[in-house]
Amino acid sequence: MNYKFLCFLVLVLLICSCSNFVEERGKTVFRYNEAANISTLDPAFARDQAITWAANQLYNGLIQLNDRMEILPCIAKSWSISSSGLNYVFHLRSDIFFHNNQAFTGGRGRRVVAGDFVYSFQRIINPGVASPGAWLFNNIHQSSDSTAFEAPDDSTFIIHLAKPFPPFLRLLSMHYCSVVPHEAVDLYGKEFRRNPVGTGPFMFKMWQEGVKLVFLKNPGYFEIEDGRRLPFLDAVSITFVPDKQSAFLEFIKGNLDLMSGIDPTYKDELLTKEGRLQPKYLSKINLISQPYLNTEYLGFMVDRTKPDMQGGIPSKEIRKAISYAFDRKKMIRYLRNNIGIPGFQGITPKGLPSFDSSKVYYDYNPEKARRLLVDAGYPEGAGLPAITLTSTADYLDICKYIQYQVSSIGIDLKIEVSPPAAVKEMKSEAKLTFFRASWIADYPDAENYLSMFYSKNFCPKGPNYTHFSNPEFDRVYEKSMSTVNDSIRFSYYRQMENIIMEEAPVVILYYDQVLRFIQKNIDGLGSNPMNLLTLKHVKKSM
Repeated sequence: MNYKFLCFLVLVLLICSCSNFVEERGKTVFRYNEAANISTLDPAFARDQAITWAANQLYNGLIQLNDRMEILPCIAKSWSISSSGLNYVFHLRSDIFFHNNQAFTGGRGRRVVAGDFVYSFQRIINPGVASPGAWLFNNIHQSSDSTAFEAPDDSTFIIHLAKPFPPFLRLLSMHYCSVVPHEAVDLYGKEFRRNPVGTGPFMFKMWQEGVKLVFLKNPGYFEIEDGRRLPFLDAVSITFVPDKQSAFLEFIKGNLDLMSGIDPTYKDELLTKEGRLQPKYLSKINLISQPYLNTEYLGFMVDRTKPDMQGGIPSKEIRKAISYAFDRKKMIRYLRNNIGIPGFQGITPKGLPSFDSSKVYYDYNPEKARRLLVDAGYPEGAGLPAITLTSTADYLDICKYIQYQVSSIGIDLKIEVSPPAAVKEMKSEAKLTFFRASWIADYPDAENYLSMFYSKNFCPKGPNYTHFSNPEFDRVYEKSMSTVNDSIRFSYYRQMENIIMEEAPVVILYYDQVLRFIQKNIDGLGSNPMNLLTLKHVKKSM
């Protein structure tokens, strides 16, 4: 049987079964397909978008971000930060309860108290748990005679830092920082991953892994909107069909309520070359689009002290020549239907307040690229060894486009395609000379991007995959971390951008764009630069 037809048949059967599950009772169910699958529902392991989308429906943290990336209260109704920037005091609401579960006496969820955050955060940094979010608390002040997390009473939670870190409050919006009850973790152990208990707007109902996941409305959720208790939906249903073409066809038929992003197989069917919805779909679906905190780039290993990289690292002039040698505007127009913003600026994407749209570092300038090759000692590329770019198959079209364009100035670019897992591993172990990569913000602050170039963050211990090291950059980075004034800190961020782009350890390709295709009967589904899915405000007409 044809594989795509089989995927399509499975998807249809799953959607129909979920429809019978709730819709026959006159309830509203929001449906979407998650092609990437979900490996866990434990927020301690919320390392990718598929998991965080699900976790955002099940859990809450101290604070939350709105669609404008503004910090809002959540379980913490208020907070204060000491003048030293070292102590964060949170005052908690007293009307928030964990979901009903057999882990609690009588099966009724108990009230959340400050001690639950002490437990949840200690769990994140527990080596035995091995949470990928442990790095969030690298800067906490914890010793043999003191603790970083305190709960002096049920409604007060305190965090002590070892040194100031201005983005720390935004960092707490990450789903790793969700509160979980010790009773459920104790009861289920490692199986907590598939028996989640949180405080969120939806509660776990059932999960047939790789097939279907269902959440039901939490009738006791604490947030109110327009005089009504959230959420407005009765249920959420997630299917896991990997074939995106099959999911697209079901969305067009109205059997899915949301489709996120765009796949090359149906790009031209849905979008015009200008990135707008094709006229034939204007009356059927809505398109929501905005800048995405995701920078797509090419990275160079610039650490000449690595013995396996000796002689294999292109000089700064060659790295800059590549940046000047290809037309980003054409790349975005013809390969991405104008979805995305050409990467003329630095590593920080549009959507963050420190982004400077007036600063153009590298535009298309093949003549300047040729002069840089002369400066490097390779006029017209004569004598220049071939350069190998490692990528995954998903970006092969973009890599071939760059390959073709840089060949016109004399650069011989080879492309090596490897599986995503292999590229990720080689990149994290600093085994690639030249690689395609992307950085999606963990939290909405430019520091998250600039930390990729701090010398103390060399991979594999940190995100500095290029092994870039510059004393002036490090000095300004450290200075920015001790500055609580945003405008001053942003000026430091821009100084660091100037250093990065002058030294050229990366070639910026483009800043991505959030795309959400939704059915006409869906209301209240917003969009945000983090592309986080929030369903508690959504209404669905029957």
